[in-house]
Amino acid sequence: MKIKLNSVMVDDQDKALKFYTEVLGFAKCRDIPVGGVFRWITVSSPEGHPDVELALEPNANPAAQTFQKALFEQGIPLTAFEVDDVQQEFKRLKALGVVFTMEPTKAGPITLAVFSDTCGNLIQIYQPPAAG
Repeated sequence: MKIKLNSVMVDDQDKALKFYTEVLGFAKCRDIPVGGVFRWITVSSPEGHPDVELALEPNANPAAQTFQKALFEQGIPLTAFEVDDVQQEFKRLKALGVVFTMEPTKAGPITLAVFSDTCGNLIQIYQPPAAG
């Protein structure tokens, strides 16, 4: 069993594709019409395993919208991405206009920060402890 695909519910697929590729630096893998206004859009990290993708799912389900809004209002990140240097990534994203709800903070052996993806989600970035 492998993790090959994970989803992030987004309120606007075009806005999400732009943010996840132009700001976060992910690469578009798929952009396939699936009927109506919805598309099957996936992105992947050039720094990650090449066959692991993130689907930018349209959040058209009222239950999912309620869940997404509740997480956001409570300040809970939907997902987390690992980075080599949280401080450096924080500065890079901040310079691109990304809004952080938590600046880089030590939490035990890791350092983390939380930002808005502009599509209804909070995303955590974290720097794992140095191998030793």
